[in-house]
Amino acid sequence: MIKFSDEFTFGAATSGPQSEGNFDKNHQNIFDYWYAKNPQAFYQFVGPDTASNFYNSYQSDLPLMKSAGIKALRTSIQWSRLIENFETAEVNQEGAYFYNHVIDEMLANNIEPYINLFHFDLPIELYQKYGGWESKHVVELFAKYAEQCFKLFGDRVKYWFTFNEPKVILDGEYLYQFHYPLLKDGRKAVQVAFNLNLASAKAVGRFRKILGNTDAKIGTILNLTPAYPASEAMADKKAAEFAEDWSNNMFLDPAILGSFPKRLTNVLAQDHVLWHATSEELATIAQNTVDMIGVNYYHPFRVKQPDISPLSLTSWMPDIYFDEYDMPGRVMNVDKGWEIYPEALYNIAINIRDNYHNIPWFVSENGMGVADEERFMDSDGVVQDDYRIEFIKNHLTALHRGIAAGSNCSGYFVWTAIDCWSWKNAYHNRYGLIRDNIHTQVKTIKKSGHWYHDLSANHILK
Repeated sequence: MIKFSDEFTFGAATSGPQSEGNFDKNHQNIFDYWYAKNPQAFYQFVGPDTASNFYNSYQSDLPLMKSAGIKALRTSIQWSRLIENFETAEVNQEGAYFYNHVIDEMLANNIEPYINLFHFDLPIELYQKYGGWESKHVVELFAKYAEQCFKLFGDRVKYWFTFNEPKVILDGEYLYQFHYPLLKDGRKAVQVAFNLNLASAKAVGRFRKILGNTDAKIGTILNLTPAYPASEAMADKKAAEFAEDWSNNMFLDPAILGSFPKRLTNVLAQDHVLWHATSEELATIAQNTVDMIGVNYYHPFRVKQPDISPLSLTSWMPDIYFDEYDMPGRVMNVDKGWEIYPEALYNIAINIRDNYHNIPWFVSENGMGVADEERFMDSDGVVQDDYRIEFIKNHLTALHRGIAAGSNCSGYFVWTAIDCWSWKNAYHNRYGLIRDNIHTQVKTIKKSGHWYHDLSANHILK
């Protein structure tokens, strides 16, 4: 048996665009727009209009989450739902009413709200007018939006987060074409990376002015994928160094240390793709580091030296410096195509302890997406998801080793509470402790949800 401290938080994570549905028809985010324009890009043509219907069913969903042992819920406010005028940050009263009531209902169910400000859901108007995160004007508009959130909800929300997985914004929108606008432009991706770090720092600065004298904390949510070299050969290790800097340290360092990794900026400058940054902007990042971080972890990042030299004549992309590598004999989540490697959570814990001031952190997402879960239903209609229980157990075991070694981790949040809509993959893979029949919106606790309730109640991993 493994014992977690009584203060350790067992929670779950979701997001506004993946759970609520599109309740404001006046403003679209990029996924609303993309689905309206090209529904065939989404699995089984299922878009974000309804999602898991949290907008209409939160009063029954939250008690169900409580029954699954969820003591804290990380979700997000949708910029396009809360704000009516993006230039002035004028509030949409329907959106404010909804989020106020959701937060109140969480607290009534003894579920601590962890509120994230941005989860991939850029208002389409800001992309069409300014180029979205390519624009520093949008950075400033985000800070205005963040300020409204702190003013509206800061009296009840203690845990705030600026972004969810900023690296995925680069990958999906600017590099590998799996999120709208489906670009492949390494130079733009580099500038967007800087602008996202600047936007996060500006939001932290507004937080300090408004809630700095309270016990509230602010952080960011990073998907950390530790880069492991395919061998001990120097060329493979060098590839892993760049992959680590690009994928992880480009966001970890400015958030916690207030500066960018020199090893990375040297390469970007050498390649003539380094972002434009003023001394004032760099000072803003240096002066507005976070109180804590959330870590989303799903799979490792295994790399080897590139087969083609980065000196070749080609458009700049980060992966000119590495090729991905599939480790023979790896354990896989075949439905998702991801390697299952719990040991990385221990490595992340030690890295934060040793290289990032042992900052307070928590696992903000970890989970297993499986297709066709109906095949695991028993005669009572309960999904017997022993695979999910095993996945969580193995990751918690590795995490506990890191905590025992002194890493300052305060919680574990499973992705997700209720099966949610997952971008262009829609409901292809299910992650929830609670099943959602998307045709009837009837929700039932899976075997893993009952198991998680016992874990959360006793803080003992058996």
